[in-house]
Amino acid sequence: MRMNKKTRIIAAAALTSLILATIAVASSFGSKEKTTTRVPVNLNETLTNEVSDTSALKGFDRQVKDYMTFWGLRGVSLSVMRNDSLLYSKGYGWADEKEPMEPGHIMRMASVSKLITAVGIMILQERGKLTLKDQVFGPGGILDDSLYNAAIADPRYLKITVEDLLRHKGGFSKKGGDPMFSTRWIMIQNRWKEVPTKEQLTEVQLGRQLNFEPGTWQEYSNFGYLALSMVIEKASGMSYEDFIQENVLRPAGCVNFKIGGNYYADKHPGETRYYVQKDDEPVEEFNNSGRKVTRSYGGNNVTGLLGAGAWVGSTPELALLVASIDGKSEVPDIISKESVDAMTEYFDPDTYSLGWNDTKPTGEWTRTGTFAGTSALVKYFPDGECWVFISNTSTYKGPGLAKFTTELFEKLRSRYSDKFPKRNLFYDDND
Repeated sequence: MRMNKKTRIIAAAALTSLILATIAVASSFGSKEKTTTRVPVNLNETLTNEVSDTSALKGFDRQVKDYMTFWGLRGVSLSVMRNDSLLYSKGYGWADEKEPMEPGHIMRMASVSKLITAVGIMILQERGKLTLKDQVFGPGGILDDSLYNAAIADPRYLKITVEDLLRHKGGFSKKGGDPMFSTRWIMIQNRWKEVPTKEQLTEVQLGRQLNFEPGTWQEYSNFGYLALSMVIEKASGMSYEDFIQENVLRPAGCVNFKIGGNYYADKHPGETRYYVQKDDEPVEEFNNSGRKVTRSYGGNNVTGLLGAGAWVGSTPELALLVASIDGKSEVPDIISKESVDAMTEYFDPDTYSLGWNDTKPTGEWTRTGTFAGTSALVKYFPDGECWVFISNTSTYKGPGLAKFTTELFEKLRSRYSDKFPKRNLFYDDND
């Protein structure tokens, strides 16, 4: 995972060229040109636990470790940013058997992936490729495909807009099972021998009745963000992953985000092992093989989630991405101020923000992500601090763990915020 000094210098130079070239390409698409003489370092290669070791934070470490023990978490990565400066980044516990967690380890982040997808949509809107008010399905929609049109069972699908998908207001219901997490049942019902493609899942969903009039209510929908992944592909003419890599992640300086695999054998270099709670029973494999598997490896089609939950990355690079979409100037933003404001605008408690779970009028933004083998939380506070937490272990609390992780953040902030070193680990010019 670590490179020698000569190799690191070569990699840094290549990274710099890649990022600058990507920014130039972005400009040619009509985005606002950003120029800076500072390029973020390759965080996953340069950061180590020792960088954040300091006597002033020994009590901080103890509280994090106590939290891990209480919830049975095998490994945790935690990064803290303030006003676009990365102050702290450290791994706790184990990334894999006998391999200590380091800040550069990458992990599944589940629905935090939705924030990445939303940024991609905003960039396409800035370039005039779509608008949030565009119709998605049916004749004249972005996904105007004869097979999809023929599958539509409810005329209200024609009213779904890009914004409805971003805000979970598409009208979808989990009553027939979340199509993103019921692959095996869909295969059984349709007598399919192969795992359904995203196109087939879309046809299945379009054949169901909507639960409410699009735009009038909200119900959390993973399928909605799969559809947004397909919108990105149609509007850009690129695969979802390629578009996001070239137009969101690399311009932000994030070079080690990947679309995750389903099994341990598929893990990327530097990726952790995933663990479930001790009492979690084996489940039927998602591909209807008849085998029993550990839920975190084969229980769900992680890769197939795409923009709904498939990304893996490190906490420092995730913090860097947030720094690139927060409207602050220390790290240049990859989206316009208008897009930042739109993504973080507060309406009411019953309206999801664009990509974020929740944004408050005080300036507090939240993004969570949870499924078997991982729990992730991004918390942006009104004072400009952003805390990013990912664990390689799931708990019986599921999404409810985010509440307790937020409480941990609040305790640590009250006692240790003024004890972080004054520096910016995003760049290599720190003292």
